[in-house]
Amino acid sequence: MHLLPDLALLVGVAIPIVALAHRLKAPPIVGFLAAGVLLGPSGLSLIEAREEVTLLAELGVALLLFAVGLELSLSHVRQWARRVLLGGGLQVAGTTALVAGLARLAGVPAESAIFYGALAALSSTAIVTRAYADRAELDTGTGRSVLSVLIFQDLCVLPLILLLPVLSNAGAGLEAAAWDLGRGLLVMAVLVIAGRFLVRPFLDRIVLLRDRELFTLCIGFVGIAAALVTETAGFSIAIGAFIAGLIVSESEYGAQALADVLPFRAMFSGIFFISIGMLLDLEALAREPLMLAALLLAVLLLKALVTTGSILAAGQSPVTAVASGVSLAQVGEFSMVLAAAGLPLGLFADGDYQRFLAVAVLSMTLTPFLIAAARPIAERLVRTGEALGQPADEEATPLSDHTIVVGYGLAGRYLARALHAAGIRTMCVTRDANRLRRARKDGIAVTFGDGAEAVVLEHAGIRRARLVVFTLDSPTDDRRGVATVRDLNPSAQIAVCTRDADIAPELGALGADHVIAEEFETSIELFAKALESYRIPVHRIWRETEAIRTEHYGLLRGTASPDLRLDALKDLGVHGALELVEIPENARVTGMTATTLDLRQRTGVVQVAVVRDGQPIYRRTPAYRYRPGDTVVLVGDRESLDEAILLFRQTGDEPPPPWRRSA
Repeated sequence: MHLLPDLALLVGVAIPIVALAHRLKAPPIVGFLAAGVLLGPSGLSLIEAREEVTLLAELGVALLLFAVGLELSLSHVRQWARRVLLGGGLQVAGTTALVAGLARLAGVPAESAIFYGALAALSSTAIVTRAYADRAELDTGTGRSVLSVLIFQDLCVLPLILLLPVLSNAGAGLEAAAWDLGRGLLVMAVLVIAGRFLVRPFLDRIVLLRDRELFTLCIGFVGIAAALVTETAGFSIAIGAFIAGLIVSESEYGAQALADVLPFRAMFSGIFFISIGMLLDLEALAREPLMLAALLLAVLLLKALVTTGSILAAGQSPVTAVASGVSLAQVGEFSMVLAAAGLPLGLFADGDYQRFLAVAVLSMTLTPFLIAAARPIAERLVRTGEALGQPADEEATPLSDHTIVVGYGLAGRYLARALHAAGIRTMCVTRDANRLRRARKDGIAVTFGDGAEAVVLEHAGIRRARLVVFTLDSPTDDRRGVATVRDLNPSAQIAVCTRDADIAPELGALGADHVIAEEFETSIELFAKALESYRIPVHRIWRETEAIRTEHYGLLRGTASPDLRLDALKDLGVHGALELVEIPENARVTGMTATTLDLRQRTGVVQVAVVRDGQPIYRRTPAYRYRPGDTVVLVGDRESLDEAILLFRQTGDEPPPPWRRSA
């Protein structure tokens, strides 16, 4: 049995090659393919158990399609109907028809020509979305147009797989081909209907047990059961896995299910691409480099032109259309899935499979560079001043500059309610089914999943969030979550509410900006009230309480010595006092100037500045007059400040206070 040593060799060799691809900013898929070339007949010929590797590769395809089903959002299809159906439909149909027509002119049989057109029509979802996410451009007009076309392409994978046996049996008669296609569509319909009525109620009950391992096991069972149904019906297990992923994605558990599947997908899909690389014959390709270069250039140009026209037809701007066309010009990973399925069916003419692999690998390698050049190319070709991503969008504005609240217990619930009432866009994350339903009842946007997982946080819009608040009361999850958020969004503010103050320094080192320890916050609030009773100025109270928090509650935990400022507070009541006072409606000072008010002579207080509409004003100009809503910054001793506050707050109906002149 050579499977285990061959598998260890396969993965071990892939690690440094994929790492090198990452350093060179090449897609990981290219690294997997290069590892396959090195291990295959064109390289060192080190892998012997080819049949076992092929079996693992089939499992990798199933997991890849299962994850794609989980990532697909039919709600986006509904929101972006025009872009998805018109733009994506025209792109797939136009590319397939154009490539098939050119292949027929070159003498390729009709069934193979259609197959070649389908291979060329699909782009790389994995590479393009990753590149746009890294550039923070997924939410631009171009990003949404690209995603719309990719969604349609991914939805086409399943029908195309079903059509392959029809194409391979084209000579067997139209009736047999129609029967195979109809049977496949019937199996799909049964799975979708059964899934909608069975899977979601099943998962509703499972999540009530709050056992993540059980949830992951059930998600795996759903995928395996669907794959078993399609295999029993005579179709690929990948078809069933794709449908299972699509069914789960339409429930609130899709993001968490994707987070659980991703580690397995990365492993087995990598094996699939390595197995594809093992089939690549470098000697055969070296004999026709000019033909390969011509084919590569033709594919890139044809796809860019067809995609540009399709997105223009969907109503997008010329710059958006051209940039999208350049970004989607490559051949995708699902083209390789189709190619692997079509190879044993005899749909490739002699030598064409090797040419296809070479063009696919080269085009995917060029993708990051094409995306980087897409905007300059588009603006140069169109020559308009239109900025990328500005065309009007029909869909709702995605969450941005929002707050993510992880956990929907008492603290999370009250915080979310307050933020919602304040008009701040909020997304909650919880893995408790009961709290999920409570959040929806409260009218709060919520998603199900582990808030420390990158996939779940991505679903909540982490890359566009301003603030992330963890209310989990789980030190382990808090640590994981803070590290994940800091990696995904370095500019986001992170706050953690915890009962364990001892982990505050560690959370701060991981990237948390604020750590709120429940057991100490009550003591700090009481401390602040005590200082108020001694008539300590508000700004000094704030400074001292923040000093305690800044040192991670070291004073309260007994791990830090008291600061001398705290010992000297008893002397601060008459020195360096500062106050802020807001001028109310109908105040007597309305319309007066600082000169006519003569504040210093009347109270002994000095006016430092006035804050109006959020902007500080320091200069006293004759044109400046007080008005309601102004906040006046005052400095003086405590008694003088009290007199000045009364002066500014006095309304027209109140008798004037007794003033004293400064000595």
